[in-house]
Amino acid sequence: MLSLPNILTLSRIFAVPILVFLLWPGTKPQSVQPLPIDYWFAFALYCLMGITDYFDGYLARAQGTVSKLGVFLDPIADKIMVGAVILLLVFTRDVDGWHVIAALVILLREITVSGLREFLAGLQVSVPVSQLAKWKTTAQLVAFGGLILAGALPDWALLKTAALSLLWVAAVLTIITGWDYLRVGIKHMD
Repeated sequence: MLSLPNILTLSRIFAVPILVFLLWPGTKPQSVQPLPIDYWFAFALYCLMGITDYFDGYLARAQGTVSKLGVFLDPIADKIMVGAVILLLVFTRDVDGWHVIAALVILLREITVSGLREFLAGLQVSVPVSQLAKWKTTAQLVAFGGLILAGALPDWALLKTAALSLLWVAAVLTIITGWDYLRVGIKHMD
């Protein structure tokens, strides 16, 4: 139960409150935005969380230690991390204006697909992750990382622009892959 892959997954869940603390502007006196140093620490932690996301699954498969706990916790850890980052980036106005729509699309898709997977699991229907969904995940994780890094490097306006552009790419891929999952799910609904 406490194999290395499961410990990595749990560490990702336990790291979320630290990430929230680092990006929460209310923890600094008279501050509306986190300080650049806070963004640096948040970026380092976010990258570490992303690395553990890759290695927990890789190690579980390579070591033959895929567990029910890991299968259960991994997507939850992903959703908690993505949800927390989206909410904080909107709260700190690192994602603002029309860009909030892209973030909202991603958040709503995460919730919808989780519910759909749970529904289909009750019917013993498995929906494998498509290659496009993997690209979507990569785009959104890089976009969020870029937005956190842009907070650490406020003079690099191009970085924030690139990260926001990638957020829109992720949102479009989110709609496409979400529709793919929904089409499968609709076939199994009465």
